[in-house]
Amino acid sequence: MSFIPNTEAEALSALFSRRSVLGATAAGGLLATPLAAFAQSGAASGPGEAEITVDQARQEPIPIVVPNFGAGLGEQISGVITSDLNGTGLFKVMSGSVPPGSTPDFSALKAQGARAAVAGQAVGAGSVRVEMRLWDVLSGQQLQGTAYTASNSNWRRIAHIIADVIYERMLGEKGYFDTRIAYIARTGPRHHQITRLALMDQDGANERMLTGGEWLTLTPRFNPVRDQIAFMSYANNRPRVYLFDLASGRQQILGEFAGISFAPRFSPTGGSVVLSATRGGGSDIFVVDLASRAKRQITNSNGAIDTSPCFSPDGSQIVFNSDRGGSPQLYIMSASGGAAKRISYGSGQYGSPVWSPRGDLIAFTRIGSGGFSLGVMNPDGTGERILTQGFTVDGATFCPNGRVLAFCRQSASGAGGAGFASGIGTIDITGFNERPIRISTGASDPAWSPRNG
Repeated sequence: MSFIPNTEAEALSALFSRRSVLGATAAGGLLATPLAAFAQSGAASGPGEAEITVDQARQEPIPIVVPNFGAGLGEQISGVITSDLNGTGLFKVMSGSVPPGSTPDFSALKAQGARAAVAGQAVGAGSVRVEMRLWDVLSGQQLQGTAYTASNSNWRRIAHIIADVIYERMLGEKGYFDTRIAYIARTGPRHHQITRLALMDQDGANERMLTGGEWLTLTPRFNPVRDQIAFMSYANNRPRVYLFDLASGRQQILGEFAGISFAPRFSPTGGSVVLSATRGGGSDIFVVDLASRAKRQITNSNGAIDTSPCFSPDGSQIVFNSDRGGSPQLYIMSASGGAAKRISYGSGQYGSPVWSPRGDLIAFTRIGSGGFSLGVMNPDGTGERILTQGFTVDGATFCPNGRVLAFCRQSASGAGGAGFASGIGTIDITGFNERPIRISTGASDPAWSPRNG
């Protein structure tokens, strides 16, 4: 097992620890302070219910003006905000001029066709102060006014937070731009790829390699409440589940099993991990408590393969994949174990189930008819919908608000691996707005972080 040197661990701690940033002093991270509405604009509206729903915005994206926040860093910040909003397919970002220090010309904005407008400016050298105001063009009301102060190195995060604010105020749901994706970076020829545990912002920026590539690594998963990732590593030629601490860069084995441990996922509280472990010719599902490291077996496969477990958002149930009925299908059982109910009945083999954080859907991979399909279904198995298909589409992971999935798409390869590609893309849960995430290496096994994670 390889460890990151102390000097690198300290750098990782400063870079990756994000949960305590908001609300901190400006010297310690990022400070957000409210900006009062201008007197002539009337009182700022309260949080209230959004006038536009996500379903409505899918049909008719919201026209919003996002101006340049100023030269240099200001231009970069407005560029990231624009990219975040346009990338959802729910907004139509337009250029225009909106003064940061006074009430906008609402007549001109209405004539331009805008439904909302952003005003902003970025000033400062060693630290940057970014002021943002969001306006409802139709009512002439300021919906949000906030100033963010942080070091220049945090400018991208400020931009993502502003985009989250706009998303929430316009659509009534939390945004997902201030998040990251853990993944497996892949380099080298198809038949002998080097795999590294890696981390990036949700838009593909700030790629960081967390492991050195000495051993095959797979299936990273974020702890929902700590700066921690569970993943599978073939370190020392023994496949097992490890925990990676983002603050220190240290790795540790999770649990002692006679066979191979794999397919980890954290509980909603972050206090335990559910995983699979081989036993005889099959595999069973276990829950490992992170505090005591006690393990509890919750399936008895009798030679079948029970794998890919995932908790429901309330922690009461687990969806998993099993071939106990003859072919791989999806089942649901109580989180304490017991009887399992099959929920997949379509044509083909099912795997890689993951529960939406909203609790309303389970995403899955289905193999059949010579290819892979990525789909969603209701937790009782009804309402199955295929979102996208391909040679290989697998490894779905929901963003924190449950509206978008990230997944891995791989292409077929020719002789010697020619033509093979492995990348990560995103798609709306309705099958709308599929987009690739641009990454400098090949990539697979995405895992979306929680908000501010």
